[in-house]
Amino acid sequence: MIRKLTSLCLIALLALAMFAPLALADEAAPVAEGSHSGRGIIVVGLGLAIGLAALGTGIGQGIGLQGATEGVARNPGASGKITTTLIIGLAMIESLAIYALVVVLIILFVNPLKL
Repeated sequence: MIRKLTSLCLIALLALAMFAPLALADEAAPVAEGSHSGRGIIVVGLGLAIGLAALGTGIGQGIGLQGATEGVARNPGASGKITTTLIIGLAMIESLAIYALVVVLIILFVNPLKL
């Protein structure tokens, strides 16, 4: 029950982070050249996006480390293979956070809306 509630809360926060900039956008008012109205909303949305990406990858790394530790505790002879697989898996998970950071930086600095 608690897991379902936590998942529901995380999905609601993700939806809020994704759609808040759209809901608060000022499309009716013309934006003057060089004006930065609305830039703060985009920055907050991007901060939430990278925060959620870091949260997800941190949880994934923790679960992977937990599994590897339990595996080594049960079978110490297989620690070499488990460690190698763990390091490769953690590198793959960490690359997801780096990809999220790259996407956030691209949206922040190469914004086609010129907000």
